[in-house]
Amino acid sequence: MIILISNDDGIHSEGLHALEAALRTVGDIYTVAPDREQSAVSHALTLHRPLRIEEIAPRRFAVDGTPTDCVNLAVKGFLPVRPDLVVSGINKGANLGDDITYSGTVSAAIEGSLLGIPAIAVSVVSWHKPFHFAPAAEFAAVLAGEVLAQGMPKDTLLNVNVPNLPRHELKGYRVTRQGKRHYSETLEVRIDPRGRKYYWIGGDDLGFDPQAGTDCVAVSEGYISVSPLHVDMTNYRALHELRDLQLPWR
Repeated sequence: MIILISNDDGIHSEGLHALEAALRTVGDIYTVAPDREQSAVSHALTLHRPLRIEEIAPRRFAVDGTPTDCVNLAVKGFLPVRPDLVVSGINKGANLGDDITYSGTVSAAIEGSLLGIPAIAVSVVSWHKPFHFAPAAEFAAVLAGEVLAQGMPKDTLLNVNVPNLPRHELKGYRVTRQGKRHYSETLEVRIDPRGRKYYWIGGDDLGFDPQAGTDCVAVSEGYISVSPLHVDMTNYRALHELRDLQLPWR
């Protein structure tokens, strides 16, 4: 089985190395990852400049683009074989709740799913060292083996979030739905040495809605969260309501 590995933290990330080591026990791996950090680039695809790829080791390639670029290039012909599975990670930081709309890690898996390949995104829920990558890598390998053996529903990817804990402190795993996180609406304004304003975007984490069955709650209770996602963003409840909408338009 052929596994394509990517991420958004870059080709030299410790989380990527841990994932590669674990997945070598599952199948033949190719790594195509950004040449630098690309966190929070979401599902960006580079269309207005050429992309360059450097082979830095056998079957390891660095791309001067986004995580989506990496998977798109790899699947559409750069690799000599078509992957059976795409695995993205291991991300340094959570991809819970609304995070998935910004995440380059999840977007690499989304691109795999859009291209018809089962995909998994893996993140460690922490923003501070030390990162416990080994348990996340071990779980990713077990999950990857199961997906390769059993398959996965069409147009589905799995978003995995692992508490930043040693292996013996993890309670297990739960299959969850997407939760809701809260951030402060902070915009920090500063002045550069030449007197011009510049801005930092990003507020503090203010917690999450404590709804049972969500990814946020599972991780907060010490469980690995596995959330099945798909890219169809249609609001079906609103779709039925809007069918009755009468607009003065012909």
